Amino acid sequence: MNEKLLAYLLEKHLISAAQAEQIRAKQREDHRSVREIVIEEELVSEEQLLDALSAVSRIPIVRLYEMPVPMDVRQLVRPDILRNNTIMPFAYDEEDPGTLCVAIDDPLNMKGRDLVSMASKCRVKPFLAATGDILLTIDRYYGSDEIRDVAELYTQTAEEDRSIEDQIIQEDVNSSPVVMLVNSLVEQAVRQRASDIHIEAGPDRIRVRCRVDGVLYTTATYDLRMLAALVARVKIISGLDISEKRKPQDGRFTAVVDRREYDVRVSTLPTVYGEKCVLRLAQKLALHRTKQSLGLSPRDMERFDHILKNPNGIVLVTGPTGSGKSTTLYTVLSELNSESVNIVTVEDPVEANIEGVNQVQVNPKANLTFANALRSILRQDPDIIMIGEIRDAETASIAVQASITGHLVVSTLHTNDTASSVTRLLDMGVESYLIADATTGLIAQRLVRRLCPNCKRPHQLLEHEAEYLGMSPAERATATVCEPVGCQRCNGTGYYDRIGIFEIMELTPTLKAMISHRASSNELRDAAIADGMMTLRDSVRRLVLDGTTSLTEMQRIVIENLNETDEESFS
Repeated sequence: MNEKLLAYLLEKHLISAAQAEQIRAKQREDHRSVREIVIEEELVSEEQLLDALSAVSRIPIVRLYEMPVPMDVRQLVRPDILRNNTIMPFAYDEEDPGTLCVAIDDPLNMKGRDLVSMASKCRVKPFLAATGDILLTIDRYYGSDEIRDVAELYTQTAEEDRSIEDQIIQEDVNSSPVVMLVNSLVEQAVRQRASDIHIEAGPDRIRVRCRVDGVLYTTATYDLRMLAALVARVKIISGLDISEKRKPQDGRFTAVVDRREYDVRVSTLPTVYGEKCVLRLAQKLALHRTKQSLGLSPRDMERFDHILKNPNGIVLVTGPTGSGKSTTLYTVLSELNSESVNIVTVEDPVEANIEGVNQVQVNPKANLTFANALRSILRQDPDIIMIGEIRDAETASIAVQASITGHLVVSTLHTNDTASSVTRLLDMGVESYLIADATTGLIAQRLVRRLCPNCKRPHQLLEHEAEYLGMSPAERATATVCEPVGCQRCNGTGYYDRIGIFEIMELTPTLKAMISHRASSNELRDAAIADGMMTLRDSVRRLVLDGTTSLTEMQRIVIENLNETDEESFS
């Protein structure tokens, strides 16, 4: 089986001969399967590996998200058996009702098949499915019950003569119900593609919400008596003071879910009903993307490449929190990273490690601020400097000076669009002629939700919708947009994943002259549009018309008065 899989991957040019030899060497070293090594090294995509396994094992592929699992099938096997063996029964075989169809991620998983066969007293017919799909399906059908059982177990076994904090510290870390509960919350949130977990106290219940594709959804509610235990456990694993409940705290920890490492940033905040706890989930590998995967149009890609070719100057990526700025910055660094350049970053925090890049973590307690770190970096002979965020006048001033003296500086700024970034720098006290001289490109961005490809359906444009999109009657007659529906894959939301929309302003001599003369944001925007800049509205409109996102999502994202603000000149 292992050699057949290797031969198939080589035949389809999914791996190189050198990679095949490395896999064989690792096999001899630790006796793991080719499948396990390929997954760990991420040599091919999960979809490609699934196709390869199906081809060599002759086991068909099943998409679990396309089919509901009947209740009588779900009751056949305990969820702990399914989870421990990554296996999921999903239907009885139509041709033989005594045979149970099960989804597996490994053709060699005979132990899991035998356990399901014994528990269900049925013959087993295997189908291949992605690991994530199997675990997500288990979470969907059994997760709520498992977490509820753990919560009830805690409330039944909690000792009244000991404080919650003492219980959490002294309980066995593997068997403690609270430990199991926190682990389950993180694991299920990761599998649902959540970016944040909110644990919130109410007058009589705890509400747990997850942010998926930028929108919050309630995933569970618990008895209020669980709050102190939940928060205490999160504080312990993130290195916070569990006795301090009167002021906010920030910490972080690392979690491994389905063989992938996640960085979890934790923030606690006292509220009237108790402490609120927010966990921000970030997979470090997710920040390493190619520029092609960001969502840039061909015209924007050309401008993006042209901006990065400048040997010096400032490139600013702007947008609100959660708009994908960090991903774009890391993409920029990956594009520029080579042996011939010295790249140094100042970040708070360092979100992902990039080989060959010198990354500095801001440490206010040691007086290592953005500004102080930048001064030291300039003595490190850098070619490219990345500043996590320009937050104050001092950092902005040093960044501008660095760019003028021959360095390429990339950073982020919290503004709504490209033109208002100039306003923000002026408000920080940077002179207009310095901004004009230093800045080479401004990139504003947002993230919009992609329509679920499994359930989206065409929608004929209505008159007011066509008018909103700025379409003529002739264009409306031939245009068809798509709308969300909702299915198991997207958890009923109608959306799956997100894509970036961009507004890229390349600073031409005309725009530099306007900035130097303190032109207003509206004047800069109009001049950039006349020069061919696609606005955020244009970018999301393109995605609506090609069926990537919905008109509703466009209305949610786009600021209606973006081009109608009556700003005064800075003079």
